[in-house]
Amino acid sequence: MKILVCISHVPDTTSKINFTNGDSEFDTNGVQYVINPNDEFGLTRAVWFQEQQGATVTVVNVGGADTEPTLRKALAIGANEAIRVNANPTDGLFVAKQLAEVIKNGGYDLVIAGKESLDYNGGMVPGMTAGLLGYNFVNSCIDLKVEDTNATAIREIDGGKETVTTSLPLIVGGQKGLVEEKDLRIPNMRGIMTARTKTLNIVEPVGAEVATKAVKFEKPAPKQAVKLVSPDNLDELINLLHNEAKVI
Repeated sequence: MKILVCISHVPDTTSKINFTNGDSEFDTNGVQYVINPNDEFGLTRAVWFQEQQGATVTVVNVGGADTEPTLRKALAIGANEAIRVNANPTDGLFVAKQLAEVIKNGGYDLVIAGKESLDYNGGMVPGMTAGLLGYNFVNSCIDLKVEDTNATAIREIDGGKETVTTSLPLIVGGQKGLVEEKDLRIPNMRGIMTARTKTLNIVEPVGAEVATKAVKFEKPAPKQAVKLVSPDNLDELINLLHNEAKVI
């Protein structure tokens, strides 16, 4: 089984976020980048298939040379090889078209992507990629088993879980739960050294229209000061909840 894991290069959640150029561009100064957490769950699951079922695991990213340390970390975790599409990931459809081309050329049986990246939270790429290729698609996946060309997935839905069966080729939008957090792997020294010798292929992008453009970013409003109300003064509490907070 050939598995492709899509890797997003995202800011660490502890990074301080700022914008430049009239709040139209993200300020990358001083920002530490990591593997998108949803993608890391998918990568760990793919490495499990590698160890248990002899699968080969390739990771792919659409981005510039600055994303290569993130790909190298994925190789250190256990991927066999990496592909970097040499393009700025301008919008979801553009990225999906680049990934579709890589998938088509590589003949992958299973594609695991995070259901969304933790920077823009668009949640568009896995489904768009499946649509472009005509592949089966399961989103919000929290468990996955594959036997021959048949797959059983559990996905999170409102109020519960849903078990579905489908067949390969398959694209999965994974999330927390695809593996347990305790099973996520930290690259050891051997893995880091081995990653330096693994193949990282750079491919040029296919022509694709950029359909959307970020016009302006805006930070959430700062939290207001907390108002303390005496437990004996229920009338004031109700008044504040009704007229000020407007939650009742």
